[in-house]
Amino acid sequence: MNTISFPYQIDDPRFKELIQKNARLRQLATGFEWTEGPVWFADHQHLFFSDIPANRMMRLTLDGQVGTFRQPSDYSNGNTRDRQGRLVSCQHGTRSVTRTEIDGSRTVLAESYEGKRLNSPNDVIVQSTGDIWFTDPTYGILSDYEGFQAEPEQAARNVFRIDAATGRVEAMITDFAQPNGLAFSADESVLYVAESGSSHNPDIPSIIRAFQLDGAGKVLSDRVFATIDRGLPDGMRVDAAGHLWSSAADGVHCFHPDGTRLGKILVPEVVSNLCFGGARGNRLLITATSSVYEIAVNARSAV
Repeated sequence: MNTISFPYQIDDPRFKELIQKNARLRQLATGFEWTEGPVWFADHQHLFFSDIPANRMMRLTLDGQVGTFRQPSDYSNGNTRDRQGRLVSCQHGTRSVTRTEIDGSRTVLAESYEGKRLNSPNDVIVQSTGDIWFTDPTYGILSDYEGFQAEPEQAARNVFRIDAATGRVEAMITDFAQPNGLAFSADESVLYVAESGSSHNPDIPSIIRAFQLDGAGKVLSDRVFATIDRGLPDGMRVDAAGHLWSSAADGVHCFHPDGTRLGKILVPEVVSNLCFGGARGNRLLITATSSVYEIAVNARSAV
């Protein structure tokens, strides 16, 4: 395993409280095409993640043991767990959001909106109510690299919600160029969504937007929460204290709840996504281009 001894950029003294100065960034596994969608299963002590162009999902332990979980994966991208511990995945190949049941079968949760196929669901989170939120940019249908090239049927690239009680799919936010990663604040009053449209249009700012929600999940207001100064925001997570940890071209950027960037964990490959894991929940697990990295931090997941 490759290690980096001090992979930190400290922009604000408060970042020192969130990092372990002696912790090293470790490369757990490498040799993949494009890693994405990390999700930690504590009951198995495994990280599951997508290798999108290779059309497979992988399983990884923190001692570096890696194996194939599912192949083909229908070009899975983002993954998460629901409140019953089941795997929920965004699949570019089928342009759908699915749930893997306890017996291993898959249930389609969403594949269309208003009678038209979704673009290519990208990232997904589950609310405490059981409602499932996901983003639907067009990356998986732009070419045959991460799915199947096709013309979009949706008029916009939306942030959707699947109602847990009815299964109804509703467009909640409709004004993104390319919505990508998303995360809730610890109390679920704020939804953070990454704008990654600069991947194909440099005029679109690389920002994270924050949406204030009411108790029913309706948007009350929104604002620019933070700007990524290297590359663009992709996947992200919020810790129990409300800090937002976002992917970027040069690593993982950490933001205070007020939007101040506290610092960076520098990674030698472009970071796509991240999650918290490990036996005590204090390991940051990072998918970055062809590899998966991990590092201990003084933070734990909000969920």
